[in-house]
Amino acid sequence: MAVNKRPDVVVIGAGAGGAAAAWRLCQHGLDVLVLEAGPRFDPTRDYKLQQTDWERHRFPLPPGSQGEFSIAPLAPLDPKNADLLSWNSAIGRMNRGNTRQPMGPGYSHVQGVGGTTLHFVGEAQRLHPEAMKLQSDFGVGNDWPLDYADLEPYYSLCEEVVGVAGPAKQGKRWRSKPFPLPPHPLSPSSKLLLETGRRLGMAWQENSRAVLSAPYDGRPACNYCGNCNRGCPLGDKGSVDVTFARKAEASGRVTIKPNCPVVNIHTAANGRIEAVDYLEQKTLTRVETPILIIAAGAVQTPRLLLANSNVSHPEGLANSSKQVGKNFMESLGWNSSGFVPGLSNSHVGLQSDAICWDFNAPNAISGVVGGCRFNSSTTEIGFNGPIAYASRAVGGFGKHLKDGVRRHFGSIMSIGAIGEFLPNDGSYIDLDPNKKNRMGMPYARIHSRPSESEINRLRFMVEQCRRLLKEAGAELVEEFGTYDHFSASHVFGTCRMGVDSKSSVVDVNCRSHDHSNLYITDASIFPSSGGGESPSLTIEALAVRAADMIANGKTLPPSVPVTQAKNIG
Repeated sequence: MAVNKRPDVVVIGAGAGGAAAAWRLCQHGLDVLVLEAGPRFDPTRDYKLQQTDWERHRFPLPPGSQGEFSIAPLAPLDPKNADLLSWNSAIGRMNRGNTRQPMGPGYSHVQGVGGTTLHFVGEAQRLHPEAMKLQSDFGVGNDWPLDYADLEPYYSLCEEVVGVAGPAKQGKRWRSKPFPLPPHPLSPSSKLLLETGRRLGMAWQENSRAVLSAPYDGRPACNYCGNCNRGCPLGDKGSVDVTFARKAEASGRVTIKPNCPVVNIHTAANGRIEAVDYLEQKTLTRVETPILIIAAGAVQTPRLLLANSNVSHPEGLANSSKQVGKNFMESLGWNSSGFVPGLSNSHVGLQSDAICWDFNAPNAISGVVGGCRFNSSTTEIGFNGPIAYASRAVGGFGKHLKDGVRRHFGSIMSIGAIGEFLPNDGSYIDLDPNKKNRMGMPYARIHSRPSESEINRLRFMVEQCRRLLKEAGAELVEEFGTYDHFSASHVFGTCRMGVDSKSSVVDVNCRSHDHSNLYITDASIFPSSGGGESPSLTIEALAVRAADMIANGKTLPPSVPVTQAKNIG
């Protein structure tokens, strides 16, 4: 076995949490090794938007670019919820079984340098302040051990690194600084959506986006191709590879090793993490870990901890509370689409450029605790090319199909909704007893059971989307959501943070209650999912805050350049 040079900090995962922490640690003058299980993508090579058949190419997923996982049997479908089933005009009902089924892989993620931010639409949103105290204020879910004010300066710092474009105000999400860039112009579909929402008393506005509305930090402005989630070849989308990872590597203090999955995590007699073993080109290498940060995501992080149980930690690492893998929260989602008379060019513009926060607070939906948000989703869900129209919206064959596509192309309006998912005993991550990867490690196994509160919240989301499209005069052509499909783009909660070591995995500073030199900086530490906010900005803010704690034993004013000497004990 090879032995690597001892860095100051080892980070597992080069996504939002890992790269943001590494960048901040480099600012502190620390030497960081980042071990990434997946590949490094080359935007000019891997993203196919310049090709004539671009619409046939989804985000590329080469070997190793997704973590191994399985999905346990999902819940049966109740006939009383038939109005929540997914369908479209071309094929009818999408899930023709009587149980919930995965849509695609089920858990949408990317394993690689940049993580899922390579694939994400690019929303950069702060949590609603009231969503962080669900247990105290509403008697459900879990409280965050910190509040919005603790994160606000870190939100501002991360927005500056990423180059976020957004409006002057976003309701109760108060700001100490304006967004670095002005909001993006709205697409034709979103302009109509704002007018339609206004007639229904809904306040729509420009969304905050990790996409450049003007040249910034050596990166070009967006060209509005409408394909953010197929991979951005220009670098205007603020994915981690062109922001935190790029800046960390420019410091000369970080080494990022792609295609280097971690196999073993070793503990010392005093409980500290002393080393990790990783595989690099078929060679197992051991590196000492003065500090270890795990940022492998809400599915793979608990897998690593549970799979590395030992005599001293028979329940798995960081798991004296037996909460590793528990409190799994997925994305509650819905999309409705329809042909709108008089609408044209709805296939152009920035994805998810308009948003409505009216129902985002935990008490905003009558009879249900937990909020949701609504957004424009026409191009986000793929209605930006003729193939989508032909295969999903028009139907028919031959001349009838061609005439239908010609007549309707550019007239679809899509409205998306994402909502709160409260933790429940039926939703968790464990180890698959039957499936192992090439290194002999068990797969993560996902269990997901939306509770009645999720179904009630989803029904509100569905009714509101349909209400908007009806007001716009639309003819519905497609609807799909998470009642009959497991299709999670955001996952949370499996190593949640909290004050009590008996009921949480990490403390307020993301440090393990069990191992004094182990930190976790991904969405697994979220005590709640929020009311539909995209999590990447919150992950980054928490990671940068944790890096300050690692280097200094305290948080620093985030706007002040860091020049402190090493002190990592």
